[in-house]
Amino acid sequence: MLNVDAHEARSWFGFGVAGNFGGHLEQAGEAGDFVSVGGDDTKPKGIFPFYVPGGSTFLAEFPLSSDAITLPVSDVALNLQIEPEAAMVCTVAYATDGTSLTQTAIGAFNDCSIRREGAKKISEKKNWGPDSKGLAAALFPVTDLRAGGATATLRIASFLRRGDDTHAYGQDSPVTGYSYFGDELLDWIVERLTHQTGSAETPLENVGLLLREAGAPTTVVIGIGATRYTDFGESNFLVDGDDSIVIVYDGTQSTPEQVADAVREHREADLPAASVLVQGVCTA
Repeated sequence: MLNVDAHEARSWFGFGVAGNFGGHLEQAGEAGDFVSVGGDDTKPKGIFPFYVPGGSTFLAEFPLSSDAITLPVSDVALNLQIEPEAAMVCTVAYATDGTSLTQTAIGAFNDCSIRREGAKKISEKKNWGPDSKGLAAALFPVTDLRAGGATATLRIASFLRRGDDTHAYGQDSPVTGYSYFGDELLDWIVERLTHQTGSAETPLENVGLLLREAGAPTTVVIGIGATRYTDFGESNFLVDGDDSIVIVYDGTQSTPEQVADAVREHREADLPAASVLVQGVCTA
């Protein structure tokens, strides 16, 4: 496994892919936000920033944590949900004719989000300060994302532990269940970094411009899309004292039932061939 250096990660640029797993946007109540974007509903809708190192807005706050989610300070109740995902770490090469990405790692990611009505941009739901996102401290090193390659057997599971109870939060899903994955996804992201300009009429932004304005960082972390929720995950939100758990694991080494049993028994750290992200939820 590849260990993530938290200090080094502060120099990484962070962005996500919206709508890359069929049905998630509808469950999250966000499908209507993308009506103006148009396109095929079976394909991702666009990319959005969640961390811009050195930026001048709220997105300059470093949001990643491998052990905590800090609830935002607010005078009104805010609904926060785990967004269980795989994340890719990629190196970036810049050229006059565009940007290229090379994947180096993949692992568990929590694109934790506020279900904020009326937010004009996706990013307004994504970064409220330190400990508002999750990235596992150990990732799978990877150089090949082809359909039949080493990542093809990876699966994504997520859970919420509350007191003595453990609930499946997202549907245990294969990474091959993404609408776009592997080279197809990387090619599409590069195209979006080049051509997605954003507008006042859509929730999208010019992520490629933000990337260059951040000083053209050589590493990016990309949340490639949240899986569908279970009934429990769709209707239950995070509260102080919860444990948010996202696991990307090798399906040839563990079954979904074995992963669920390990989490229920607090043995998730012992799972073989797994990138495990456990975040304690707390108030600021």
